[in-house]
Amino acid sequence: MAQKIVVLFNLKPDCSVKEYEAWAKSKDIPTVNGLGSVDQFEVYRSAGLIGSDQAPPYKYIEIIDVNDMEGFGGEVSTEAMQAIAAEFQAMTSDLFFILTEKLG
Repeated sequence: MAQKIVVLFNLKPDCSVKEYEAWAKSKDIPTVNGLGSVDQFEVYRSAGLIGSDQAPPYKYIEIIDVNDMEGFGGEVSTEAMQAIAAEFQAMTSDLFFILTEKLG
């Protein structure tokens, strides 16, 4: 059964937007999209809050469309994916991985 994982996060103070976004485009997005258990992986930058001048609580959102959760668990456990995860965690803070269930 396909599931979506929603990831919310900000960048650590010592990580620039330029640094993170270059890494995401060159390493993270192509690597995760290359996993057999992932149908699609997209990263979004928050643009604002509707009806408010306040900054969004999270600067970035990832949506991971997983077609096989067991396979995904195996793939993210590989040495290559652990290296990507370590790079990601070195740049990010306020990190939440949310497993979703579709209504209806």
